[in-house]
Amino acid sequence: MKFSKRFKVLAIGLTLVLTLGSVVGCDSKESEKPKESSQSQDKASYKEATGEEAVKMMKKNKELLILDVRGAEDYAKGHIINGINISVDDLEDKLSALEGYKDKTILAYCNSGKKSAKAAEILVKNGFKDVYNVEGVKDFDYELVTYNDITAPEMLKLISENKDSIVIDARKSKEFETGHLKEAINIPLEDTEKKMGELDKNKDIILYCRTGNRSGQAAKILSENGFTKVYNSVDGVDEYDFDLVK
Repeated sequence: MKFSKRFKVLAIGLTLVLTLGSVVGCDSKESEKPKESSQSQDKASYKEATGEEAVKMMKKNKELLILDVRGAEDYAKGHIINGINISVDDLEDKLSALEGYKDKTILAYCNSGKKSAKAAEILVKNGFKDVYNVEGVKDFDYELVTYNDITAPEMLKLISENKDSIVIDARKSKEFETGHLKEAINIPLEDTEKKMGELDKNKDIILYCRTGNRSGQAAKILSENGFTKVYNSVDGVDEYDFDLVK
């Protein structure tokens, strides 16, 4: 009987030792798990968005930047409205062109999401604070356009280098009268179809408005009617400090 009690005590003690050992073993394994790599942390620094979510953001936030990181050939075939083009291979060399967007939302996209993920990593590593990698154009049915979307500095450079270009202010006449680019003529968005017969299809046509929205719509109308050298500034007079005249 005494032997039986001793045996029970030993058995209980052995069970406790084994239990404690397994707990310690688990803790050791947990402590051996590798920490997140800096690359993983970088990836966590940008956000993912579906095509549907991206479209909602585009409609809600007119000051965000849409960045197409595909090659120029893919971009020319069709890109998201107001999407400027900087290929992922050129992005690090052209970050200075995006300096004004460091505190703004940037939606990066490509065909499948792979190149735009790489681009998003580059952006967050260089101090861009609100970056999204959004669903690619092959996976979501975005509305695509074929004219060129450019930033305000790119537009001003294009105007200065091409004195023969046609610069169109797509705002209403009352807005135009409050201040406009000295090279600009005024064709409000609603008059685009009526007035486009007066425009030379062989010349560069450069458009702007307050936010890039109305000028983008006008650019779309022109490109759908045979104009092939159409440029829309995604930065309007409300967003960029243009030198305006009255």
